[in-house]
Amino acid sequence: MTSATLAPGVRVVVARFADSPPEAIETGLAVEPMPAPDPATLGPRDVIVAVRSAAVGWVDLLMTSGQYQHMPHPPYTPGLESAGEIVWVGHDARGELAVGDRVLVDGFLAGPRSLGAYQAYGGFATYVVAPAEAARKIPGTLTYDQAASLLGSYETAYHCLITRGRLKAGETALIHGASGATGLAAVQVAKILGATVIATGRSDEKLAVVKEQGADHVINCRGEGDAVRPFRDEVKALTGGRGVDVVYDAVGGDISLESLRCVAFGARFLIVGWASTPFVARGKGQRGAPNANLLPTNLIMMKSLDVLGCPTAISTAQDPGSRAPRLAQVLAWAESGQIRPHVSHTFPLAEFKEAMRAKWSGAVIGGCVLHP
Repeated sequence: MTSATLAPGVRVVVARFADSPPEAIETGLAVEPMPAPDPATLGPRDVIVAVRSAAVGWVDLLMTSGQYQHMPHPPYTPGLESAGEIVWVGHDARGELAVGDRVLVDGFLAGPRSLGAYQAYGGFATYVVAPAEAARKIPGTLTYDQAASLLGSYETAYHCLITRGRLKAGETALIHGASGATGLAAVQVAKILGATVIATGRSDEKLAVVKEQGADHVINCRGEGDAVRPFRDEVKALTGGRGVDVVYDAVGGDISLESLRCVAFGARFLIVGWASTPFVARGKGQRGAPNANLLPTNLIMMKSLDVLGCPTAISTAQDPGSRAPRLAQVLAWAESGQIRPHVSHTFPLAEFKEAMRAKWSGAVIGGCVLHP
């Protein structure tokens, strides 16, 4: 297949970093024509994927303002994860992959979070160019939407709960932000491990879905306005007064403080993110943390807590060999049907701003995807 047989497409482009993701959505991103990739310019192990689904993730939003720890170089196309159909295969990869194969594109090896020559090829586009190693055949019976929502969330859940949190069967995990993409993944992974799951959120409707996805107990922690309602007594009642063994905190802010009152002695507190306080760093890629989150050392000491930072991408970059068992397990779970990403929102690529607004505002339960 040559470039002449591939029709031109479109892609979303981030021209420059904005002060914040909401500003980027309104003024910093645009759809532009995309020439079909020319196989004559590609390597012998490259593939071209016609994108069918591209995940709209929280990291995609933070990247648009340079407030994520890894900054691609504008102009770039967002979309850490995508899935689609192979439409061209380089000569040296033809024994492994073929035109027509259904694949997901590994965001560690291609796209804006990757560190090499394929960083420009984000999933918010008609086509993605990737090395053969990044084009992984879609496991089990996952749809394109589910495949595009698989690796980032479930690898994060694995790294946090298993590698860092050492969660075991019979223990209890308190999972915050449970209706988000990584939160729902954490619920499913914790249940596979044999743990009891107490999940929190701020919407009864969303928590009903979290319950359907496997959580044993759900707690609505919404207080007045943006405040967090105290939930220590409920957690202690659900654990017979003992408290939880592991806290999975992707929310940060006030919910972190309340969580420290819900733990058993010697518990593990996993810092996964800080979705409730996204502006800890300066916008426009200026870095620094002028609004750093704080935790009370007195509670940490008196509860003998292990407070563990869980940066999946950074840890993988520091120790690339740590990924292989994690990736193999996630793909095996997907192949067997034990995990299936929940996708609540889908949009055509032309409505990428609506999709990003939905993700930013918290309207999404689990995954949100674009269809180029």
